[in-house]
Amino acid sequence: MSGAGTPQGGTGGSRAGAPVGVVLVSHSAPVARAVADLARGLAGGAGGVPVAAAGGGPDGGFGTSAELVARAAREADGGAGVAVLVDLGSAVLTVKALLEEDGELPAGTRLLDAPFVEGAVAAVVTAAAGGDLDAVEAAASEAYGYRKR
Repeated sequence: MSGAGTPQGGTGGSRAGAPVGVVLVSHSAPVARAVADLARGLAGGAGGVPVAAAGGGPDGGFGTSAELVARAAREADGGAGVAVLVDLGSAVLTVKALLEEDGELPAGTRLLDAPFVEGAVAAVVTAAAGGDLDAVEAAASEAYGYRKR
């Protein structure tokens, strides 16, 4: 995963005690917004965690947009890092391409290998509890192990 976990760009406007930001990238704008709302709600309002949805293509239909992802990452960046979760394969490719382009995403932006819904909830809850980017990534990734029976 080239660029994942590697700082990109500048400082991203760091402020003391800022939580890790979370970006949710989906092929559908309503899905991205709904998962963001769910994660915030289950995290008790998310305690100031910036959660940004980047859903759909540039024309508003299904797809992914590098411009929307980059904008969402800038919105979610408080200087403590930005955790990016994606729904499907081509969204992974979009985020990886942005990570490889210097300055396209804020410093400390990281693509997480995690399930979209469960990982988003775990990421936002952990960020709201004050977890750093490594802790947010670990919690989101651990969501692969959630058993449903």
